[in-house]
Amino acid sequence: MDRKKIAVVFGTRPEAIKMAPVIKELEKNNHNFETQVIVTAQHREMLDQVLKVFKIKPTYDLNVMKKNQSLSEITISVMKGLEDIFLKELPDIVLVHGDTTTSFAAALAAYYQQIPIGHVEAGLRTYDKYFPFPEEANRQLIDNLADFFFVPTELTKKNLLNENKPETNIFVTGNTAIDAIMYTKTLEVEHPLLDKMTPDKKWILLTMHRRENHGEPMRNVFKAVKRIVDEHKDLAVVMPVHLSPAVQKLVKELLGNQDRILLVKPLEVDLFHKVIARAYMVLTDSGGLQEEAPAFDIPVLVLRDKTERPEGLEAGTLKVVGTEQEMVFHSINGLLNDQKLYDKMSKAINPYGDGTASRRIVKKIHEYFSNN
Repeated sequence: MDRKKIAVVFGTRPEAIKMAPVIKELEKNNHNFETQVIVTAQHREMLDQVLKVFKIKPTYDLNVMKKNQSLSEITISVMKGLEDIFLKELPDIVLVHGDTTTSFAAALAAYYQQIPIGHVEAGLRTYDKYFPFPEEANRQLIDNLADFFFVPTELTKKNLLNENKPETNIFVTGNTAIDAIMYTKTLEVEHPLLDKMTPDKKWILLTMHRRENHGEPMRNVFKAVKRIVDEHKDLAVVMPVHLSPAVQKLVKELLGNQDRILLVKPLEVDLFHKVIARAYMVLTDSGGLQEEAPAFDIPVLVLRDKTERPEGLEAGTLKVVGTEQEMVFHSINGLLNDQKLYDKMSKAINPYGDGTASRRIVKKIHEYFSNN
């Protein structure tokens, strides 16, 4: 097999975390693959943190991030920037991840140049194109363009088969998020935040940022969190606050200057994983945390009305609680007061893989090029 050029494109923190193990595995196989890392920097600061932890140096950096830019502006900037790179480099395959605007624009740019597309974390679905927005539409559109589907579970494979995708090109690999955790577990991390997270308190890790939760849904959740902290003196909350101005404003208004609520800047991924490990439970509207927290045996309450990760619901690692104040409040209370319920969730088996997803992905890519 001639040495093949693999372009790995990503632009946000979650993509970077999940694609970093794939890049590391490709680099181990550098006699077969030339790996080109192309970052769009849809998220600048948060992306750079991940690159530093995993010691990844981009081949190209589009640096598209601008203040208050629209989804259309991101899409146009990414597509134009990638068109120039793809025409110059002519990669043999483009790998994209998940459901971001960067991933959709990259898949479309690759399609226009008739370059094969591999979709890592393919097949996730809510089948509601506005929830989550714009992620659900992005991932469906990417899967309509992709040639190879690296899916985390049998259920995500089933979704694609129901959409008439070719079974020969669908590969169940597990989720690379677990691979990333296996990497960061080996890193020594010291930080004042970890010193503050003392074992005499039950710590809730709270993250919330999705566009569909801006405004009243977020306000309801924050009110529930404040109530629960006021009622339980042995409880504390740590919240890495997303850089979105809409999120920052509501967090400051409702959770600022509160005893036992620590508001911190977005955390580097190795530190973030250490924080998850010290948490008693996780409240989140994130997708990645629904996979990561169960790897540390931490129950997850999902701050959405739907999840594209029903495997966690079936396994019992997750519970969808929505954003209504009373439901969120009583769901937290339930985990705090019902030890059997807590143990059932914390001891459930994580359905998202064994930490070798990246190895499987690279193996399948190698097999394809060896046979074609």
